[in-house]
Amino acid sequence: MRIAVFDSGRIGIVEGVDVFDVCGGDPGPAGPLQSFLDSGRPFTTRGAAVPLSSVRLAAPLPRPPKIIGAPVNYAAHRTEMAAGQSIAELGLFLKASSSVIGPGQAVRLPYTDVRTDQEGELAVVIGRAAWHVPVERALEHVFGYTCALDITVRSTEDRSTRKSFDTFTPLGPWVVTADEVPDPGDLMLRCRVDGELRQEASTRDLLFGVPELIAYASSVCTLWPGDVILTGTPAGVGPINEARSIEVEIERIGRLEVSVDAGQAIPYADRPRAGVGA
Repeated sequence: MRIAVFDSGRIGIVEGVDVFDVCGGDPGPAGPLQSFLDSGRPFTTRGAAVPLSSVRLAAPLPRPPKIIGAPVNYAAHRTEMAAGQSIAELGLFLKASSSVIGPGQAVRLPYTDVRTDQEGELAVVIGRAAWHVPVERALEHVFGYTCALDITVRSTEDRSTRKSFDTFTPLGPWVVTADEVPDPGDLMLRCRVDGELRQEASTRDLLFGVPELIAYASSVCTLWPGDVILTGTPAGVGPINEARSIEVEIERIGRLEVSVDAGQAIPYADRPRAGVGA
């Protein structure tokens, strides 16, 4: 199933050009899909179909319990960034859940004079609690998959700071349930900025595949339903400071598109900080 959140916190099952309203779920701050994941209830009630083009899609999980990122998880990206280390040495990082936006929303650039990059990624949505899960059973804990962008400021702060600005984690357009993605390690990913193809790779090239990422993450912290794991970005990251739109498209999942807004950007030197020499 393709499960979307739309309009005023409704859940829908997307089929073709239609979306079937699913009754129930608490819209709340974490969204109706999180309510279903927490309850373990199946999607059994289906309302009338409406054209998908007539609804406004929202982030499927607007406030995930955790967003876990995988740094330098493609060899070509490690070469591109001249990084001496990969995920094997760097481990994982956390992003603020307040950084999530949905399809059609705007990434707000924080600075006028520091490069901000796009990073297209496959995102994994956890469906069952996982703690010290072995690799061979890791996929049993996946609810589904969605498209993601891990927007990143190329400044000196640590990863969690540079990647946690509000609007820096677009998710969507929906979650495709795990049964429709038999092998998350064999998906093509493409990312375009203003129509220009910047990233094109297969998830076959991940250094830590989805099962390994779940096993690794669950050895550090308990994974809860609704947690999102960003699997890493391939080569081709680049600045979006002058961009108008970013698209990430993943085979079997869908296409996520957001805009870019620099209207509130400030000089990097004007950010809140301690005085020199303090």
